[in-house]
Amino acid sequence: MKSDFKAKFLQHMIAKKQEKGFTLIELLVVIIIIGILSAIALPSFLNQANKAKESESKQYVGSMNRSQQAYYLEKNTFGSDVSLLGLGIKTDTTNYTYQIDSPTSSGVKNVSNPKFTNTLRAHLGGVSTGFTTGATTGEATTLAVLCQTAKPGATTLSGVTLNSLTGPSCDGTNYQDLGK
Repeated sequence: MKSDFKAKFLQHMIAKKQEKGFTLIELLVVIIIIGILSAIALPSFLNQANKAKESESKQYVGSMNRSQQAYYLEKNTFGSDVSLLGLGIKTDTTNYTYQIDSPTSSGVKNVSNPKFTNTLRAHLGGVSTGFTTGATTGEATTLAVLCQTAKPGATTLSGVTLNSLTGPSCDGTNYQDLGK
């Protein structure tokens, strides 16, 4: 009985060695599974790539806001050109263009416009003068805000309101407030 089992086992092993490759159905199942996984993963991957590109804009506009605050403390006015702020950033990159809107005595808007308006969101920064109330006198200060368009596309300067009493704020319908 043992020798009979050994013989059948050896015949089975020899038959298995002759069968090489995959069947058509096995290949189709693998291709379908790969297709489903890529259909799920590809949009997520593309969204992550856009978020990485947008982080450049957030960083640059936030830096422009902080530099405007420092510039105002030194010169008692806001900078009208990015080169005056001493940041060393390019005003024209692969994905965005950066500019400063006409500064006034009470505030300034820092703008980033995407070059690919169908996939990237724009960012808008606002810096305004304000007053904090001390025990006896008010003290001048600057307040800043960083806003992002709710949907991909170019920015409009009306997205930030500069108010010397309450500070700058984002238009809540078309812009998201990313922080002050």
